Amino acid sequence: MTTTATRPAVSTRRHQLVGLVAAFGIGMLVAVQSRLNGELGGVLGDGVPAALISFGSGLLLLLIVSALIPRVRHALGMVWTTIRDPGGGLRWWQCLGGIAGAYLVATQSITVSIIGVAVFTVAIVAGQGFASLIVDRAGFGPAGPQPVTPLRVVGALGALAAVVLAVSDQLSHPSGLLLAILPAIGGLGTAVQQAINGRVARTASPDGYGAIAAGVVNFLVGFAALLIVFLADLVVRGAPHHLPSEPWLYFGGACGVIYISAAAAVVRVVGVFILGLATIAGQLIASLAVDLWLPAADKAVTLPVVAGTFLALAAVIVAAVPNLVKRAA
Repeated sequence: MTTTATRPAVSTRRHQLVGLVAAFGIGMLVAVQSRLNGELGGVLGDGVPAALISFGSGLLLLLIVSALIPRVRHALGMVWTTIRDPGGGLRWWQCLGGIAGAYLVATQSITVSIIGVAVFTVAIVAGQGFASLIVDRAGFGPAGPQPVTPLRVVGALGALAAVVLAVSDQLSHPSGLLLAILPAIGGLGTAVQQAINGRVARTASPDGYGAIAAGVVNFLVGFAALLIVFLADLVVRGAPHHLPSEPWLYFGGACGVIYISAAAAVVRVVGVFILGLATIAGQLIASLAVDLWLPAADKAVTLPVVAGTFLALAAVIVAAVPNLVKRAA
């Protein structure tokens, strides 16, 4: 017989389980987005317009949501008011996280069709792991300064080793190694972007509407940055190839919007760090599955790629041990 005292505990465990499953699904969605943007960039023959389309469609969806939900508009107004107030605690440059997002999406469109989703994902994890150490230590995120523990350093080093292992069969081809470096840099920017968006969301509203408002700012800044790059690219390289007729190739922006909304809901249940861990785990496994079942441009999945993917996953778990123990206690 279940007592009244045990019911809240059972309910909490159930919610946490659902939250972890949802976070894993978010990671899988990121892997799908990488493939969609990569395929779109391959069809267009240029990753810049593909990234612009992805960001533009996501921004359009978020603007529609903002127009329909007054609380999102109120949260956006709070961001603007706080920026204009010298003592508001939010500076204009803290709203530029979308530039890192724009770079990452452009990198997806340029590299995924060549190096595959798995190598792309492992590179992202490596860059994000090292940058997270610096961002947390500096207290750049909304959680304040976080100590650099030996296990987190070991995890970051393991993630770097995973990238080298995953691209080891391409070391004789400089272009493959260079393309793997691009998403690694994107991972660095992602860590900074997450910290910036966290500050914007906290300023806008403590609930999920603040996260949506941060998403609007993120997509708006990223779209503006990509538009400038696209205009320059148009002058230098000319117009891209004709737009593809396959409708699913245009869903990359929607994937980004869903990711923001789902993460805003799940983070209240499982916490920021566990959300990030489960998301990365889902992204790594799903990206490997995508490359296995739907290889891009005859890019076969090799043993080093598989080993590198699981090594990166192990590195993330090692880095998370102190937080997992603390949360379990």
